[in-house]
Amino acid sequence: MVKGVSKQVIVVHNPEKDLFDQAIFILSDDAVSKQAVTDDVLLREAKKLIQQPQKHQSRDVFYRFIAGACAGALLTGIVWVCSLFL
Repeated sequence: MVKGVSKQVIVVHNPEKDLFDQAIFILSDDAVSKQAVTDDVLLREAKKLIQQPQKHQSRDVFYRFIAGACAGALLTGIVWVCSLFL
């Protein structure tokens, strides 16, 4: 049981309901403390985030891993060939 934790959230409902019924955004402490932030601004920002295309980070990590492995294999091969002639 957690005591003393209070967070404000925004729940954006999806009327189309293809995959998701709703999205839940947890507000940062900075956004909650600012008096100038209105509900309309928060809702607009949440909808903007929903509509942005998301990057596939796992694919980027995979390609970086493959590039690193190839570079390591190439460097090992170069060192091995150089050691034959010395």
